[in-house]
Amino acid sequence: MTSVQPQKKRLTALYKYLERYTLDVRSLALLRMGLAIVLLADLWTRFGDLIAHYSDSGVLPRALLNDGFLKSGYWSLHAMSGHPVFQGLLFLTAAICALAMLVGYHSRLATIASWVLLISLHNRNPLLIFAADDVLRAVMFWAMFLPLGAAYSVDRAMNTSARSIPRRILSGATLALMAQQCFIYIFSAVFKTASAAWWPDGTAVYYSLSYDQYVTPLGHFLLQLGPLLTAFTFITLMLEWVGPLLIWSPWRNDFCRILAIAIFIGLHIGFGLTLNLGIFPILSVVTWLAFIPTSVWEAASKRAYSSQEDGLKRTGVRIFYDADCGFCKKVVHLIRMLLVLPHTPLATAQSLPEIHRAMEAQNSWVIVDWKGQHHYKFEGIAYVVSLSPVFGFLAPLLRWQPIMALGTRGYEWIATHRKIAGHFTRPFKLKPLTIKTPRWLNTIALLLLGLTFMWNLRSIVVSPVFADSPNLVLSSIRRVTHSRTAQRIDWLGEVTRLDQSWSIFAGPPSDDGWHVVTGTPASTKNREQVSITPDEINVFAPQQAISFEKPSLGDRDRFYKNMQWRTFYINLNRQAGAKVFPNYGSYLCRQSAHKGYTLQELKVYFMDERTAPPGETQEVKKKLIWEQSCQNG
Repeated sequence: MTSVQPQKKRLTALYKYLERYTLDVRSLALLRMGLAIVLLADLWTRFGDLIAHYSDSGVLPRALLNDGFLKSGYWSLHAMSGHPVFQGLLFLTAAICALAMLVGYHSRLATIASWVLLISLHNRNPLLIFAADDVLRAVMFWAMFLPLGAAYSVDRAMNTSARSIPRRILSGATLALMAQQCFIYIFSAVFKTASAAWWPDGTAVYYSLSYDQYVTPLGHFLLQLGPLLTAFTFITLMLEWVGPLLIWSPWRNDFCRILAIAIFIGLHIGFGLTLNLGIFPILSVVTWLAFIPTSVWEAASKRAYSSQEDGLKRTGVRIFYDADCGFCKKVVHLIRMLLVLPHTPLATAQSLPEIHRAMEAQNSWVIVDWKGQHHYKFEGIAYVVSLSPVFGFLAPLLRWQPIMALGTRGYEWIATHRKIAGHFTRPFKLKPLTIKTPRWLNTIALLLLGLTFMWNLRSIVVSPVFADSPNLVLSSIRRVTHSRTAQRIDWLGEVTRLDQSWSIFAGPPSDDGWHVVTGTPASTKNREQVSITPDEINVFAPQQAISFEKPSLGDRDRFYKNMQWRTFYINLNRQAGAKVFPNYGSYLCRQSAHKGYTLQELKVYFMDERTAPPGETQEVKKKLIWEQSCQNG
């Protein structure tokens, strides 16, 4: 007995210490919804280039994909067919899975399916992959292990368990997510510190904002700040080294987390305003939402009930539904979840004779407010919405007479056609929700976290900067990461795409410039719609004359339509371009036929504008990087 007590006390003390590293389920719900929105936005953007980027008629057909572009361990469902219809079906499936994530319907299954389809999509065309895609894959992987549906979800709304859902979670996956967040920034800082542009020169921000393929008008304007850009460089580097560690602080952890969240959200908003980085800024903001501490949620809840009248309204409302209507029970649970009113009591109308009589007389659910007054039908919906701390602003719109009349008519139709309406809620099953993570799953998460750390270390020691370093520590790391055992499990990192390298802007790009594509028309159906000078056409802007002058930032945005095209054209100038150009040229030849003209041949020029050091004049060199006949294109 005496030996048990000290051990129990030690375990209790250990748990209290580790408790500061828990994640709130409401924060995880924000992460789930944010990731779903990012996935949907990314799918929408990519869908516009489905043929160009993912079909065999595009820039990277499947035959070329297997010619050195796809590592042996990589896989892709999208590579099973090059037909646009097949690709469209996969895009639709991914969108449905992301929507399921958004509302928290079978949250874990939806997250797993979204992760699978995300890897498949990324592997289908590696020429489009940017840092944001690497971050999204990494976060989605750990999200599969997390109870993302424990709050603000259909899963939570349909929960029938009498056990209360814990507000905070400590598991192998929560620790892995926190560690992954540190990996992204700290390993990036390691790469950056080895670059003279970051340290000691402090010119990295200057070079980044000088890269016209990424910069926004605001970023271009900030180039005038001169010495302040050096300060921004050092501040960014310092934040990446130290900032992520704040979430592990043993001292005032909640305050440190809030500080880290505020710093990095501000940092990424700054990135988004000054550089065209696709989903990267919003994705990075979303990942930080997962670390919002419980104290913030409790303060927000307290604020929602701070006013005496608001508190009485929200705590005093009761919702009654027909016990004989399974559809009604599901709907009131979903409404309570959607409107973020988790503490609102739900009961059957048959439980109180007075309420039962009112329900039958009105053929409606019954909402009893804090004064004991009854609300029915669509007016009851408007009243409950008015209590929502999130959607309360919509109540005046719902009470607008035309909408109220239409809503009441719709409610009455549903009330008399419950069987038909019940088909829409049939997929929602009332069942217990379990969020406890099994020990074996925690073990797997922690083992994979250890492997991820090793793969990150390998990305450092194999980089050109550190590859030949005689440093004893680096040599020791190299022996471990290149051991036979480590190499035997490399397939695991490739299959899961946990093989990571965070050299994001480590060496700010200086190979700036712009592309010009000209073509010799074989025939023109609508000559008035093109400009020929004297016998060539501007392939990307047929209505405009060919110009090799530096385009405006607006013209660049029209040319590089999205982050995928920006990344593709950057890769086109590099080693991958030699293999891609023939198919890229064939794609342009085929596209010309849809624009009212047929090309005989085309030429791709790159106006090479290497970024000069501060104070020096930039030179532009015209380079013909590809020419191709369209006779067989």
